[in-house]
Amino acid sequence: MAVTEKESSSSPSSSAAQSRHPSASTAGAAVHFLAKSLVRSGVILQVVRGCFRSPDSSDIVFGKETSIELVIMGDDGIVQSVCEQPVFGMIKDLAVLPWKSKLRQHIEMSRKDLLVVLSDSAKLSFLSFSKEMHRFFAVTHVQLSDVGRMLAVDSSGSFVAVGSYEKQVTLFSMSRSYSDDVVDKRITYPPEVEDAVTRRTQKTCVSGTIWSMCYISDKLSQSSKEHSPILAIVLTRKGSFLNTLLLLRWLVKENSFHVLSQYLEAGPLAFTVVEVPQSFGLALLFRVGDALVMDLNDALRPVCVYRTSLNTPIPIVVEPDGDVEGFIAASALLELQDPRMDTHKDDPMNVDSYLIDYKYIPKYVCSWSWEPGTGNNRRMIFSMDTGEMFMYEISLRSDGLEVYLSDSVHQGLPCKSLLWVEGGFLAAIVEMGDGLVLKLNGGKLEYISTIQNSAPILDMSLVDYHNEKHNQIFACCGVAPEGSLRIIRSGLSVERLVRTASVYQGVTDTWTIRMKLIDPHHSFLVLSFVEQTRVLSVGLSFSDVTDSVGFQSDVCTLACGLLDDGMLVQIHQNAVRLCLPTVVAHSEGVPLPSPVCASWSPNEIGISLGSVTRDLIVLATSNPCFLILLGVKSLSLYHYEVYEMQHVRLQNEASCIYLTQNPVVKKKSTSYFPSDSSYINALPNSGYTFVIGTHKPSVEILSYLPGHGIRVHAVGIISLTSTIGTAVAGCIPQDVRLVLVDRLYVLSGLRNGMLLRFEWPTPSANSSSEFSSHRSSSSPSSVVDAWKFQASSSTGVASWTSSSKKPKDNDPIFLQLIAIRRIGVAPVSLVPLMDCVDTDIIALSERPWLVQTARHSLSYISLSFQPSTHVTTVCSAECPKGLLFVSDNSLHLVEMLQYKSVNVQKFNLEGTPRKVLYHSDSRLLLVMRTDLSNDLSDICCIDPLSGSLLSSFKFELGEIGKCMDLVRVGSELVLVVGTSLSPGPAMMPCGEAEDAKGRLIVLCLERSQNSECGSVSVRSKASSSSRQASPYYEATGYAADQISNASHCSSPDDTSCDGLKLEDGAAWHLRLAFQKIWSGMVLSVCSYLNHYFLASAGNSFYVCGFANDNPQRVRRFASARTRHIVLSLTTNVTRIAVGDGRDGILLYSYHEEAKKLELLYGDPGPGQRLVADCLLMDSDAAVVSDRQGSIAILTCPSEFEDNMQPEGNLTLSCSFYMGEIAMSIRKVNLLEFDLIVSYFCPLCTLNVHFNCFDF
Repeated sequence: MAVTEKESSSSPSSSAAQSRHPSASTAGAAVHFLAKSLVRSGVILQVVRGCFRSPDSSDIVFGKETSIELVIMGDDGIVQSVCEQPVFGMIKDLAVLPWKSKLRQHIEMSRKDLLVVLSDSAKLSFLSFSKEMHRFFAVTHVQLSDVGRMLAVDSSGSFVAVGSYEKQVTLFSMSRSYSDDVVDKRITYPPEVEDAVTRRTQKTCVSGTIWSMCYISDKLSQSSKEHSPILAIVLTRKGSFLNTLLLLRWLVKENSFHVLSQYLEAGPLAFTVVEVPQSFGLALLFRVGDALVMDLNDALRPVCVYRTSLNTPIPIVVEPDGDVEGFIAASALLELQDPRMDTHKDDPMNVDSYLIDYKYIPKYVCSWSWEPGTGNNRRMIFSMDTGEMFMYEISLRSDGLEVYLSDSVHQGLPCKSLLWVEGGFLAAIVEMGDGLVLKLNGGKLEYISTIQNSAPILDMSLVDYHNEKHNQIFACCGVAPEGSLRIIRSGLSVERLVRTASVYQGVTDTWTIRMKLIDPHHSFLVLSFVEQTRVLSVGLSFSDVTDSVGFQSDVCTLACGLLDDGMLVQIHQNAVRLCLPTVVAHSEGVPLPSPVCASWSPNEIGISLGSVTRDLIVLATSNPCFLILLGVKSLSLYHYEVYEMQHVRLQNEASCIYLTQNPVVKKKSTSYFPSDSSYINALPNSGYTFVIGTHKPSVEILSYLPGHGIRVHAVGIISLTSTIGTAVAGCIPQDVRLVLVDRLYVLSGLRNGMLLRFEWPTPSANSSSEFSSHRSSSSPSSVVDAWKFQASSSTGVASWTSSSKKPKDNDPIFLQLIAIRRIGVAPVSLVPLMDCVDTDIIALSERPWLVQTARHSLSYISLSFQPSTHVTTVCSAECPKGLLFVSDNSLHLVEMLQYKSVNVQKFNLEGTPRKVLYHSDSRLLLVMRTDLSNDLSDICCIDPLSGSLLSSFKFELGEIGKCMDLVRVGSELVLVVGTSLSPGPAMMPCGEAEDAKGRLIVLCLERSQNSECGSVSVRSKASSSSRQASPYYEATGYAADQISNASHCSSPDDTSCDGLKLEDGAAWHLRLAFQKIWSGMVLSVCSYLNHYFLASAGNSFYVCGFANDNPQRVRRFASARTRHIVLSLTTNVTRIAVGDGRDGILLYSYHEEAKKLELLYGDPGPGQRLVADCLLMDSDAAVVSDRQGSIAILTCPSEFEDNMQPEGNLTLSCSFYMGEIAMSIRKVNLLEFDLIVSYFCPLCTLNVHFNCFDF
């Protein structure tokens, strides 16, 4: 967008400034901006519906302050974005200019609707959508004489009206073809230049504030060739307490305006006039507390034909007996107070006699939308300021008018805009919260989906969560009661292809199966439920073929797979079932009327797990714990037998099984393993390799070779303990995979939401005492006393023998735990993208992640999809790279795309989140919240994985948190907090600080050793502190402790095993260490030089520190005073940037020996710069955002002269106008890009700006 900052117009451009000031940047290079929005504005102020892409399409356009977004709503009520593009200026209003065949003929392009945009650029724009460009383009722009406020389009698409804020309306008639200009004629009323004759002939004029306007269709104008439109305007005249309904007619042929009539009725204030569609002369006039149906067929004599009250009676209990004067005074107080704030509750123990009176609450309509389509009944849904929604129906009958007002159909927040679309869906837009998609069902509106809105974004924290160079942004979004914490991270996009109805309740697992081993595509989708199994054919449409496949449908399937070409296996709790599908299920099935089936059942033992691969079935049982290997042999044509090849008893119950063919051995070379000779034969060169997870807990790699039995090759012990010595719960493997990419390793997902990576140890690690102790202390394998097995050729049942001296080559290898991650709180399942050991893997906890198996350690990226319970890959001719998710009781077929996107995860918070910080020691988020219940504010500890509130520190009643920052004191981090103890604003209109009080607080974040006191809520007063139970939902299951050395994390490059938050029963709480009341609100605090901190109060700021590294002893070392209130503080090394309320940015330097602050540089702005936030890129360059939507870069002069005045000596290098207020600015050094990146956090949009400074 163009640079529109005032000082930019008077200052030289960037290049010119650089020519005169070669040191404007540190390296003397020119300053440039490359701006990109990470999260676009979610603020939707306008919403319209039209046929923009094609004559038959149903499109929705959102107006988002400085951009427009074209979306479509599917049959499932999910809103999908088509395109979004910025516009010049701030959008004031949107409207649709419909295409009408009677109006525009012989023009193919005109069959699509036009989007009419009114912005603060004083231009009226007509936009058309281009499929080739995939965006809107301007058909024409019309310059207005004044900035317009609202639009009105008549139902025929012939006229457009633009209403200014006051005293003026401009009408346009549309051309009948696009070969000419879109606009044919225009007229402004009153005229821009009025003569004496005009003033005498006009009976009245639009002298007042315009509240609303609309066109009124009449039968006479519709039938005549010369259409003379009637415009209805609601306006407030100066000195009047009531609004007037004014009716104007534009005689297009004469190009003159006539005031037809005006309607003024004593009563509530009128604010909106709405035309009733296809009624020819009816309009709704909404007033505070009621709605009038106006008959405007005779525009000279408007009349109200129906009146509907919108108020709700409230019972008020009064007692007239006794003191009459007291009763009168009490009644007067009841009339003055807001009844909605009345907290009186009926007391069931009250037996006194009272009179019950009723009081009406005045309510008004804040948004409305008509039902699409035509008919004799016109239905509207409108939203009240109380958050209630009602349906209003007008029926035009031969015997007269019938009006019906329903009961409340929905209760929520007041809506800024409503849009009723086809299918009964209603888009409800909330101004400072997520919008909703509702559906009308049975006279009530039901929730369907969410329209995401992150605005306003008040603060953010940029965190590299696991030091993997994958930054995450934690943002404070929304206001009470819709406040939320959003996690913004990069991820991969998915394209949604198919979503089924919500009829898949109770899904326990999903699989896809091919018909033949060499088939490129899947043939069947198997869905397992709690008490049934269904088999569906794979494609863009799913059909049930369970009976034709042969699977038993009345059981819960534990596992299934392809044993050989055309041979499918189903494993359930009681049996293993071999099936040959018929030609009805697949074209290559058996030509029989029913599928061929064979079964095998264990004797009085239940099956708990299973896995299938080519020619081998592996089962696991519990109580007793056995591992059973099955095979299949053909007895005759279509006659097969499932038989047991071997079974062994397990010491620990198996929790998961991963069975694969032996492509590992075929690809294996010594480069994948250590060069020591004991590891050369780590895996066999033939047979089968599989991995099991056990309840020990452990992961074990086994192999089976026909004639030789089962052998244990490697064992990975899962023994995670916290630093306080407690074992981590829930470490049982949920899923396990063998991966071969550059090296061989084991990936395991645990039931507590953790993801582990095991690798073969180096020879030096194997010889260490650590591993020797494990060999001597316990049995490494879950297999009982068996290192070598011999199979009986006669019975096919394995027997085992043990020898006192075991060969060294047969000893299992202890795997090393290389990396640990917690990706959620739900069990982690692993789904490879392809049936091979070198593919990437989907890890699903609550949300899906793509594990990049070729990376060192554990590297994963999020997928742009909603929380799900199950996922499986789907490969079909129509969708070769599909993923099938189970979410919200529906099946979602998506395709993973190659380009990256930004994924946003939302955690709902009570109140308004103001500030957020990341505490690295505890791996918790510290969030400052205001606007809580009972007028409270607090600082709470949030688990960034689950969003659970772990503990909170509450301020004094009426105290409001303003700022906070983490400051290092010795070896620990403490939280320095600034608050306001006085109500009202902090700054006077002149820029001076208000006479107020504030409090400086120092908090220590400590670990609670007792799990019973894990979640602590502290209520702090200015003079004392106390502890009490928290009224909020708290979770103590995720405390942040470090893993001890017993976890075997030995990779020198990997820091993922340090500081992991584990489930050990401990919790963190905030303890009050210091507090002091200051004169002035403490609006800003900032860490300085690693052992000081800066704090501002009123017009002063201070350099403070901790005596003897004691957080309970805070000292002031120096102070400075500015002319206006100090709004922000930031530092870079020794340089201090102070954001003054009127003087812009001031740069200071602190002299430690003299304990003095020195002013060095000042803002050069010719006018007042209302600072929102600032950032020092280095000691000589500052990035400043103001409250007018601009961002400027100020640099220090190349040479500092002794006689140079510190005021106004900074150089404006460049400025950038965003149109939104950047409330928070952050800087991060991305070494992989060799760029300094500044993250700007405006109220609505999250932008990233690449600044080409050479630092």
